[in-house]
Amino acid sequence: MSLMSTLTSLAVVAATAVAAAALNPTPEQHRTRIKTAVTERSPLAGLLGLGSLAALTTAYHSVGVASYTVFNDRTVSIGAFGTVFIVQ
Repeated sequence: MSLMSTLTSLAVVAATAVAAAALNPTPEQHRTRIKTAVTERSPLAGLLGLGSLAALTTAYHSVGVASYTVFNDRTVSIGAFGTVFIVQ
C-alpha cells in the first residue's frame, strides 16, 4: 500500500469517526423514538401517555460515537449517525 492510499484511508476513518460523534443521537432523540414506537404498537398506550412514561424511565448512555438507553437492565434503543433504533 502506498503512503498516499494509507493517508487517504486514515483521513476517511477519521472523518467517519468525527461524523459519528457529531451525529450521536441525544437523550431527547431516544425518548422521542421510544414514545413513537409505543404509540405505533398500541394507540391506546400512546393516548394514555405510556410512551412518555416509558421514555422518561430509561437511562441514557453514550459511548462517543453511539448511544443507547436501558430500562430494567434491558437495552431499549440504540442510536448512531443521527438514527435511533428500537430493540424488539
